[in-house]
Order: sequence, then C-alpha cells, then structure tokens
Amino acid sequence: MTLDALARRAASLVPEEGGRAILGICGEPGAGKTTLAEQILERLRSAHGADWAAHVPMDGFHLADVQLARLGLLDRKGAPETFDADGYAALLGRIASGAGSVVYAPGFERRLEQPLAAAIAVPPEARLIITEGNYLLLGEAPWAAARARLREVWYLDAEPVTRVDRLIRRHIEFGKDPERAREWVLRSDEANARLIRAGRDSADYVIAAQDCTD
Repeated sequence: MTLDALARRAASLVPEEGGRAILGICGEPGAGKTTLAEQILERLRSAHGADWAAHVPMDGFHLADVQLARLGLLDRKGAPETFDADGYAALLGRIASGAGSVVYAPGFERRLEQPLAAAIAVPPEARLIITEGNYLLLGEAPWAAARARLREVWYLDAEPVTRVDRLIRRHIEFGKDPERAREWVLRSDEANARLIRAGRDSADYVIAAQDCTD
C-alpha cells in the first residue's frame, strides 16, 4: 500500500463527530516503525495542518538505566519488563480524553539511551495521535490496558535479514563496538522479536515494509 493510502486510512480513524483517535504501529525491533510513523505524519500534517496529528512513541517509557540496574535488568533493556507500561497506558488515557490542554509526553534520546521527561507536546488541536512501539499487541497486563486505548494497531512486517542488519548498524552508530552490537541484537533484540511476532495475527492491519511506497 502506498504511503498516501496509509495516511488516508489513518485519517479515517478520527471520529467525524469530534474527539480523537490513537493509531498504534507495532513491529519487531528494526522494522522501521518510527520511519513509517513520521512518513504518515508528514502527509497528515500536509493535508490537515501542523497541529492536526501528533507522534508519541512508546520509547519514552523505557525505564532509566539507574532503575534497570536496581532491578537487575540492565542486560535485558528493551524487553517488556524494562518499560513503564502502566505509565504508558495512563498517558494514552490522558491523550484519548482530549481534555483541551497540552499533554506532555516523555521522549527517548538514542545517544544517551535514556528517556527524557516532557520532551513531546501533544497540542489540544490534535485529532490523530500515532504511537509506535514493540509491545502494543502484547495481550497480557499491563500492556492490554494500552492496547484498549488504540483505535487500530498496524503491524509492520519487515524482512528479517534487512531488519537485523539495520539493528546492528544502529547499535554501532550509538556507541557499541561491532562485536558487542551483533551479540546484543542476536541475544536480546531477537528474543524480543520472537515475542512481538507472536502477536502479529491480532493486528488490525499488516503492512509489508517493502510495499510502503511514495
């Protein structure tokens, strides 16, 4: 499906009578979720105005390294238990309510590999919010509470070799040496990928990454 068609489908989720819709984009690590979200967002803003759509990634709810170390989870960073899933679901609830004021959300700084408080502002005019992350289709608590806030969840299906190569390059770019980057991807990221892939069939729509065209 073309990116323009995906943007039209996303826009159609917004209720005509007013209010907001939240679209989730899920997929394995390295699938290209952020890129797809930003491409759709660009088209929505071009068609409807700069404040009509907003992007709130799940990555801002990574637990900080100090907490991961306390919990003994530093070597599992990126696994479901290394996120504040309750906080993520609560934020989606605030966004969905459309209370008429700016909602601030945390972002994630990849060079620091740490969340940043209030890095993202969702304007009150926003009608469609795109959120993307690994565990939107994880059916167990507390992730199910986040899923309940989403009008649809799309699954971005990427070719495995391309996805793994992209992940290794990303880890190298942000500070890991090549050997450590490869070990991390094959041990940690791919363990998470298998868990994420198990939820693919519960998505509202499956997108083949190679078919996303201009």
